[in-house]
Amino acid sequence: YQIIKGTNMDKQYIVPGCTAQKIWILHRHGTRLPSKSTIQKAPRLEQLRDAIADNYRVKADLPEDILCTEDLIAIKMWKWNASITDDMENYLTGQGYEDLRGTARTYQKYFPEVLTKDYSSDYYRFRHTDTQRTTESFKAFTEGLFGLNSGAKADDIPEQDLLLRPYDYCQSWSAQNYKGEGSESAKFRNLSIWNQTMYDVSRRLGFKYTLESEDIELMYDICRYEQAWQVDRTSVWCAAFKADQVSVFEYEDDLKYFYKSGYGFEANSRLNCRVVQDMISHLSSKSMPNVVTYFGHSTGVQTLITALGIDKDDVPLLASNYKEHSERRWSTSKMDPFASNFLAVKYQCDADPENKEKVIFFINQDAVDLSWCKVGLCNWSEVLERYSNLIGANCESYYCGDGATAISASLGALLMTAIIYLINVM
Repeated sequence: YQIIKGTNMDKQYIVPGCTAQKIWILHRHGTRLPSKSTIQKAPRLEQLRDAIADNYRVKADLPEDILCTEDLIAIKMWKWNASITDDMENYLTGQGYEDLRGTARTYQKYFPEVLTKDYSSDYYRFRHTDTQRTTESFKAFTEGLFGLNSGAKADDIPEQDLLLRPYDYCQSWSAQNYKGEGSESAKFRNLSIWNQTMYDVSRRLGFKYTLESEDIELMYDICRYEQAWQVDRTSVWCAAFKADQVSVFEYEDDLKYFYKSGYGFEANSRLNCRVVQDMISHLSSKSMPNVVTYFGHSTGVQTLITALGIDKDDVPLLASNYKEHSERRWSTSKMDPFASNFLAVKYQCDADPENKEKVIFFINQDAVDLSWCKVGLCNWSEVLERYSNLIGANCESYYCGDGATAISASLGALLMTAIIYLINVM
């Protein structure tokens, strides 16, 4: 997050003639430890470390793009942190805590009139999922806003968390093939560019044969984890990969998530129906709370982005069009790293009597530039119109069905939009 976060917010949040009034946030948890399966596999890298050292000790038939001496020494000295055990899977790290404390302070700096330093349960509403990483992220964020011992409380977690984890209760969504046999991800892994990448990485590490892709992907995963855990240091395993090879891994990752929670399947745009309605309802209301913040997960952030039509490419991501998508909008490393966040800021703009209510959407401290908005600043009336299908939908059937019921009930959607608009102008 510290690498990809926006740097122009100093200019983007100020809207002449407008005053920020309400804020709604969906925040992914901060940097975490790996899953149990990755923790169990990680010691395998110590065997590969020794094999790489042996390869370079022999010095026979090494490739031209060999590891530099500094990187080789770093790999030789690397050890897996054995204190990271199975029971700590997916736990928030120290850096993850700092991620959330930092975003709270950053947004408070830009919107002090809304993100006040005094906690009130009437003014603020918080909620997180039933995991250690989101619970601790909530604590870090509120510490960033209010300091220690603020007494900030989160809403109770329902037995079925259909707001923040709707994907846990939708079998048709779970059945979508986003990485199995026949998926675009699987097809990409069978292409020559993937196989060549596996070969090139193996040769760079001194092997005369191609390593198993599982071993190379483990190196890549630990490279990313260690980089996220210590942002001021480069993981030794990142030295195994050149920039063009990282691009191949990123595209394969993007293919998976494009179909898991992006525009690859139409159903993904409906999954977060409740969250969209919650955001619209909060920003439309004239009453408190003034700030709503939810702490969730990657799928939640990505399906919200999909529901709102953000970062949608003109041509779908396919295994066959890797080269054509070098400048793609759907890039999970940019839109959804650890601590990614979606922030909606409602403004009152008395300088524009025809459209007094406006909103700016931010992703990771960068204003979203939607084609129907003016440099990120959207008229609230048009937001209601653009998302009327979601606003007026019966989420119970819409989020995990074929969408036909809600779409056919367009009159109901328009009526709901009109009601919300009337509430705004009253």
